[in-house]
Amino acid sequence: MRVEVLPRCDAPLTGHVAPAIEAEGLCFGYPDGTQALHGIDLVVRRGESVALIGPNGAGKSTLLLHFNGILRGSGELRILGLAVEDKNLREIRRRVGVVFQDPEDQLFLTSVAQDVAFGPGNAGLQKDEIAERVREALVAVGMEGSGHRAAHHLSFGQKKRVAVATVLAMRPELLVLDEPLSNLDPRAHRHLAEILLALPATKIIATHDLPAAHELCDRVVILDEGRIVADGPAHSVLGDRALLAAHGLELPYGFVLPDRPGRR
Repeated sequence: MRVEVLPRCDAPLTGHVAPAIEAEGLCFGYPDGTQALHGIDLVVRRGESVALIGPNGAGKSTLLLHFNGILRGSGELRILGLAVEDKNLREIRRRVGVVFQDPEDQLFLTSVAQDVAFGPGNAGLQKDEIAERVREALVAVGMEGSGHRAAHHLSFGQKKRVAVATVLAMRPELLVLDEPLSNLDPRAHRHLAEILLALPATKIIATHDLPAAHELCDRVVILDEGRIVADGPAHSVLGDRALLAAHGLELPYGFVLPDRPGRR
C-alpha cells in the first residue's frame, strides 16, 4: 500500500534536540496471532500536535501504548531521545503522559485530589511539591475546588478533565491521548478542547472525530490495517475526501473545514 505523504513545510530541526517520537520499522503482534502494526515509520517533532486517525481496528490504540512502553514490539522506537528498553522505562514514563479513552481506567482512589496526587507521590516528590502539582493540574483543567470530591460523583466530562489532570500533575513533555473528546456533550467537548489547545506539551491524539482533529492538530496521520497510509498537514489530509473514503473515513455531512490562522 502506497503511503501518501503530503507537503509538511516544517522548519528543520536545529541543534541536537531529539524528536519527541522516532519510530522505524515498528511492528507488533498480539499473542493470538493478530498482527496490529506493520513497519511503522514515524517522527514527531517536539512541540507538534499530531492527530492519529483511522478506522476501527487500524491499530491506533496499539501504537499509542508503545509510546510509554506499555506495549513493546520489534523495530526501533525512541521517545524524547531514549530507546524504549528496560533501563529507560522509568524515565520515559515520567516524561510521557498517557490519557486513556475511558477515564475510569485512571480514577480509582477515594478523592479527586488523591487520584491527581498518585503519580507525583509514586515519583517520590515531597508533600508540599505534590500539593502544588495537584493544585496546578486541577486549575489547568478547570476543576479547582473539586479535590475533595469522589470521582464517581462527577459527570463524564468532569471525569475526562480529572483524568487529564492526573497526567498533567507529572508535568509531561509528551502527551498521548486516546479519544479524549469522545462521548462528551457539546459544552464539555468545547471546554476540554480549549484545555488541550492551551497545553504546551507535544501531543499525539488518536480520534475518530475528524473536526476535532482539525481543531486540535496541525498534522494528521492516517493509520489503516497497522500501516501509515498518509501523513501531512491537517487541512490537506482532512480536505482530501477521496483519501478519507479510501480508508473508511469521512467528515460529518455538511461539515466544511474552517480556515484557521497558521493552519497549513
